[in-house]
Amino acid sequence: MDNHELRNKKAAYLEREVFAHLKNLNDGFDSPSIQYFSEQDFQRVLERVRELGLGIYGIEPFLKGEYFGVAIYEDFGMSSTDPRWYMSAFKRFKNSGEELHYSASYDVPEQLLR
Repeated sequence: MDNHELRNKKAAYLEREVFAHLKNLNDGFDSPSIQYFSEQDFQRVLERVRELGLGIYGIEPFLKGEYFGVAIYEDFGMSSTDPRWYMSAFKRFKNSGEELHYSASYDVPEQLLR
């Protein structure tokens, strides 16, 4: 599989298995390929990622269309598939008290895409 095909298959898998029935809040403030979710929907995304055995490379929340911060798995000294890191990062962002929109970069094993 070439990189373009791999990206397309990964996007389709995430749409079908992780993002299904959730509302994408990206109204054009970022690349159309990046989906943003409310706090409640992002909680569902993280639960689905954990259940499917996927990983999260990084979480990037935005506040009113503006960059708010980032957390990446390396900063926590854990693997991308360890839910402790991304749940801890999510909790930290939630505790900011701001109404954030959340995006993430996802670790989808290639064998799931075949």
